[in-house]
Amino acid sequence: MRVKLVSLEDGITSCGFRKMAAFVAQINQDTESCYVSTNRYRSIRNGLRGTLGSAGSLEPEDIDLAARDLIKSDLVGFSSMTGYAELTRKLITRVKELDPSTYVIWGGIHPIIHPEDAILSNVDAICVGEGEFAFQQLYDELEAGKRPTDIKNFWFKDANGGEEVIRNHFLPLMSQDEMESLPFPQYGEGELIYQAGEGFIPMKRSDYIDNDGLSYTTLWSIGCPFHCSYCGNTKFISNDPKYKRIRHPSARYIVDEVKTARARFPHLSQVSFHDDSFMAIPYRQIEEFAELWKAELDLPFAVYGVIPNYVNRDKFELLTWAGMNRIRMGIQSGSRNTLEFYKRPSPPEKILAAGTVNASFSPKYHIPPAYDIITDNPIESREDLKETLQLLYDMERPYTMFIYSLKVIPNTELEKAMKERGVDIEEISASFMSIPPRAYNLLLYLLCIWRPPQWLWKRLLGHVRASTEEQKLYPRLGHVLRTAYLSRRAVSHLVKMDFSAIPGRSGYIAWRIGLIGLWRKRFTARMPRPPRPEREIAKDVRAGRIAA
Repeated sequence: MRVKLVSLEDGITSCGFRKMAAFVAQINQDTESCYVSTNRYRSIRNGLRGTLGSAGSLEPEDIDLAARDLIKSDLVGFSSMTGYAELTRKLITRVKELDPSTYVIWGGIHPIIHPEDAILSNVDAICVGEGEFAFQQLYDELEAGKRPTDIKNFWFKDANGGEEVIRNHFLPLMSQDEMESLPFPQYGEGELIYQAGEGFIPMKRSDYIDNDGLSYTTLWSIGCPFHCSYCGNTKFISNDPKYKRIRHPSARYIVDEVKTARARFPHLSQVSFHDDSFMAIPYRQIEEFAELWKAELDLPFAVYGVIPNYVNRDKFELLTWAGMNRIRMGIQSGSRNTLEFYKRPSPPEKILAAGTVNASFSPKYHIPPAYDIITDNPIESREDLKETLQLLYDMERPYTMFIYSLKVIPNTELEKAMKERGVDIEEISASFMSIPPRAYNLLLYLLCIWRPPQWLWKRLLGHVRASTEEQKLYPRLGHVLRTAYLSRRAVSHLVKMDFSAIPGRSGYIAWRIGLIGLWRKRFTARMPRPPRPEREIAKDVRAGRIAA
């Protein structure tokens, strides 16, 4: 059976898709992994203006050309997030128009979060849970000439052409041993990428460099103990409450995964962990990871998805010794009302305490921490916005921010709460990367650059208006502030010779001539190995791992 798997994203870094692609290639050698990358981040002009635009667009002729490539297979599996649902739907429709016999599956985040929408497309099945073991069952039945409809983690269209949708239950979530049994994510193993007017062509080293720079993106753990209303995890947890538990393979597995990727691409000089809650992993397991990482890789790495409640100095010191040089933490808001609306149990005092720990490692050991902020929320008042700005004004410096306009994901608790308050979801469905140049948003950029004196700060706060109020826009000032904000971010990475956030060939050239290695050896501060915390020693004594 010929199989094509298709990822639709901003770039080529989808961790879940790469894991799935490796698994399917293991059970079927006639499998090709294809990327339809609509990477908006390459536009410097749009980046400076704060108008990166809507996700996922291809010209009709490109949709047709891509579909004609895809129908050369017997089975096509699509993977996409909700922002790419419409593009995915167009591709699926064209595939089925060209060859109705092609078996089409839609997986990824969107069918899990909004299966009622995905199943309305011209698909044969959608995957609504973890895909690997469920796909193997489906594949085996298709190979045997059957028309499967009873496989868990899948919804199916009626095989007889009726209107009925067959909604199957869920498989148990993968255990640690099962996660350990999976092949490493596919990376640099014959993937294809779509090029306008050419179709799917083999990916070259330059494609990886143009999209990822010198960075390798991965996940070690899955799961999140929080239940934030705006997050797609709320749907995962409603499907199976055990999703709140942190699950991950061994430290040996993740270190060997990165070593395997570097064997193919020696230029990979930094790793980004996009776990939902890396810091919630117990200290002892983080210690094992840190020791292996330091001994066998000794590479800088970033940890995304840091939750203020789990910021722990002992873990930070250990990970910094191993190579951690950057963290990204979700704040979202400094308003108690808004945080309660988001069902996010990280009150302002915990955010401030976490910020103190974060800042203490910069700039000596870390690139300044990055904090996620959600803006343009129509339920927020002026006071809510001022509370957020004041919290950020009081935060220990240095830091930067990732600023996003609110995007309501379908089928989340946030969507329900918004509708209950009478908010028109369509009115706030613009790209989350398009930031209007309102006074509040511009003050967020300003705080990344400079903390004004108190007297000036109070005057600036007087210009803040809620996003639903009539107010003046400042596009030229916004352009200046975003330029300064992005320039400062770039400089903070360059002084550490870190090209994880600077895609393109400049980093590759710096690596090729040996500048990165030399810089890190001569000019990068290294934290000494911290002593083990007394509480961890006490645990080991009680468990009999060490003598009292």
